[in-house]
Amino acid sequence: MGAEQIIQKLSDSNSSQANTGKLKPRRILLPDKKTLIGLTCLQFGFALYATSLLLFISPPTTDSSAHSNISSASQAVVKQWRGLVSGTSRHGYLELPGMSFLQESACEFETINFNQKTSIDTATITLKKELFKEIMDFQNRTRGCETLKELMAMPSKWDKGPPPKVTIVLNHYKRKTLCAQLDALLKQTLPLHSVWILAFGSPNEAKLRAIAQEYNDSRIVFMSSSYDLKYYGRFQMALQAEGADYVYILDDDMIPGRKMLKILTHTAGTKKYSNAVLGSIGRVLPFRQKDFSFPSYRKYGVKEAGLYLPDPAYDITVQRIMQVDFLSSSWFLSAENVKTLFIETPFTFATGEDLHLSYQLQKYREAASYIMPINPSDKDSWGDSEHRLAQIAETTVIFKNVVESRDEQWWRAFSKGYITQWAAMHPQECDVLMYAHSVAEATAWAPLIARYYSTPGKKAFLVVSGGMYCPCEEAVKKVGWPVRACKERRFRVFDLEVGSAGMKGQHSEVSLLQEIYSSMRGLLAIHNPALVLALADTPRSVAEALELATSRHTGSRTSLALLPRNAVPHTLWIADVKLDTLRSWRAMRISVNIITESRAYSLERLLKSLSEAYYLGDEIPLSFNVDAKVDKVTLNMIESYTWPHGPKTLRRRIVQGGLIRSVSESWYPRDDHDYGLLLEDDTEACRGSQRTAKMECN
Repeated sequence: MGAEQIIQKLSDSNSSQANTGKLKPRRILLPDKKTLIGLTCLQFGFALYATSLLLFISPPTTDSSAHSNISSASQAVVKQWRGLVSGTSRHGYLELPGMSFLQESACEFETINFNQKTSIDTATITLKKELFKEIMDFQNRTRGCETLKELMAMPSKWDKGPPPKVTIVLNHYKRKTLCAQLDALLKQTLPLHSVWILAFGSPNEAKLRAIAQEYNDSRIVFMSSSYDLKYYGRFQMALQAEGADYVYILDDDMIPGRKMLKILTHTAGTKKYSNAVLGSIGRVLPFRQKDFSFPSYRKYGVKEAGLYLPDPAYDITVQRIMQVDFLSSSWFLSAENVKTLFIETPFTFATGEDLHLSYQLQKYREAASYIMPINPSDKDSWGDSEHRLAQIAETTVIFKNVVESRDEQWWRAFSKGYITQWAAMHPQECDVLMYAHSVAEATAWAPLIARYYSTPGKKAFLVVSGGMYCPCEEAVKKVGWPVRACKERRFRVFDLEVGSAGMKGQHSEVSLLQEIYSSMRGLLAIHNPALVLALADTPRSVAEALELATSRHTGSRTSLALLPRNAVPHTLWIADVKLDTLRSWRAMRISVNIITESRAYSLERLLKSLSEAYYLGDEIPLSFNVDAKVDKVTLNMIESYTWPHGPKTLRRRIVQGGLIRSVSESWYPRDDHDYGLLLEDDTEACRGSQRTAKMECN
């Protein structure tokens, strides 16, 4: 019966009762047509709501017959009602199939209908687990590796006061994971500050923009460009995260657990990890093989290829914080440290931003890269809650040209002083590092290099500035090595590629000093040479950088010797000196002490022989000890003599003392490392006098 029929029937009934006189006529207020229609719809809506609510609060069932009785409309209402209750609805109203006046959701989700890939190669599993255990044992022994519970118990500067501000950068291209990421971020236990969605050259830009608009949240910002800025673009955008304490950059296959942001900020607020970059996935670069070469990081079935961590394929999980050589897929670091990525020009913009970031942070900020530990039973603590996403589409590392490019990249970083986990676990020792800032300097070192490589049991390496100063390919030709020595993954020549930290052709002395010092500091830590050799006429800023690096080296004793160019052919004997003796190079101090009176002619001959002698770059004080009756000609000769190897001192007795007293008072040693060369004015010094003293006294 329709609403109009009900109204008509009520009217007829009232009229008949009034005409018979049985009832006293009275006025009845009837609802209008629109009200009745509204009440009917409201009743229907309430019934639908009650049904949905019962389904919502009822326990889940696996009975397929029960599900078949629920209409598609009811299922949609339940889904939307749950969204409203949990606070994740992006529309604020119920969506029913077939109702055209309601907007369809723009969200898409990846379909994962397979299990996590696992290896059945027991030999490889054993190798990888053994290497993982070796690294963890070493790190736990040397610096301590905390579990997640221990990390959260450490004092953090964010324990009190307002929460830190984190700018989250999401980089998207094709994957259908944006909604899953946003949902995960909106549920974080730490209040969300801002989320930047980047779509650079993405074919799905319109879809990604629609998703961002659908969330209707002022904290979510969408940025796009028709030009593909590739891997470095997200870090370039992160430079503009003004007002943020930290930046959290996520690949499109990373879905963090809801506690992850809280865990990261707490850890970054501790004193121990305040200068670190934190993440959830990382890699340990290759170890040296038995043939003294380093394999590709993608070489299969060998322990020396390094590790990808965590690695579910080999049942390797990270339950203690672990230092790695570089992070992948996610990076959490201070907003200030993001700038470090661009101190040096990257090796390539096509790939490898992950390695370049960790390399630059270690080189210029002494900041390490760490994988955060997880609680295996609490998925909310995971930074990568769905590792299978990485297996949906092919990744760049499977392509041969990318593998070759990344292999070249990490080796170039290693040659520039990047201290990998292998280097930290296996500190090396060598006799000499020879530094050449120009091709001419490399040519000067050729005789000494040849002598070292022909002497069994000796290790000497060449360090070239590279770049515009001393191209490696030209330098190795001058010392008789093939050009491939610059790129082969074995220790022989280290190319610093100086100039990558400044504009081409516009390198200041400050940037030159900083770049050489930072690279040499790493090389010294890796190789622990007894001696660093450079030419005395090398640029002043280069000499200062080398001096700074050797003086701050905290490993085995390392000395710097600035040799005159013409003395190099006369220093081949250095290759015969024992390593321990070379480490005492700077400990031995030699001074020249001349005893003279009034024999200007013989003194002139002695001074000439001293000027023509070969020196090894050490500071050598020169003293003249004269008696009271010295003549004016001798004094004038002493005053006019130039001694470039150290301070010059004149001691003149007031009372005549004679030869014996003049000799005995000419030199006073400070300690057991002080050596004096006493010369009377009627003698001559041989050209190799300092060499003889070095070899005999050590």
